[in-house]
Amino acid sequence: MRLNVGCGQTPTPGWRNLDNSLALRLAPWPRLTALAARFGILEPPQVAFIAFARRGEVEWADARRLPCPDSSVDALYTSHMIGYLDQVEVLSFLAEAHRVLRPGGVFRISVPDLNRLVSAYSQTGDADAFVASTYLTVPKPRTFSQRVRLALVGPRQYHWLYDCRSLCGLLEKNGFSDAVRREPGTTGIPEPGALDLRERESQSLYVEAIKPNRA
Repeated sequence: MRLNVGCGQTPTPGWRNLDNSLALRLAPWPRLTALAARFGILEPPQVAFIAFARRGEVEWADARRLPCPDSSVDALYTSHMIGYLDQVEVLSFLAEAHRVLRPGGVFRISVPDLNRLVSAYSQTGDADAFVASTYLTVPKPRTFSQRVRLALVGPRQYHWLYDCRSLCGLLEKNGFSDAVRREPGTTGIPEPGALDLRERESQSLYVEAIKPNRA
């Protein structure tokens, strides 16, 4: 088994694809979806994702409680998801990833590259562009529909950003070994299949680590 956790609208063919989007919960209820869209609770991209979710290619799951037996997964991939987890939640996800991966299984993580963002800021000096690029803040809800959306969907800003050193260190402190940066298009996953090894290449840092064979 190979898992893509937090896949959004880019599931990987041949992999098991998981996401915790509200769209997956609303997919069986088209009338409720239409009503929520009518009152501005759902935005057009969310409505489009609900229509996509009805195709059944993605399962709902909480990244902190993966629906897989222990040591049952050969490879686990997540792209631009862990930034939405705070420092407590990310530890829960890493523990789950460690639990479900088999010994020797590969854990591949893609995140926005903090070093790249800082380098861009140092070159341009554009503070507004830098802050916007971090996704650490979003506008406060001001209308009723925006407040309802926040209550249903939760905050959509990032809680943390990583560079290569911090992400590799986080993985190795939480039970993984051999954490290493991967160049776009490369992987240590033996059979990646249709996995996009260049997903969001212009923004991303790719790191892979191994669940050790030892207990």
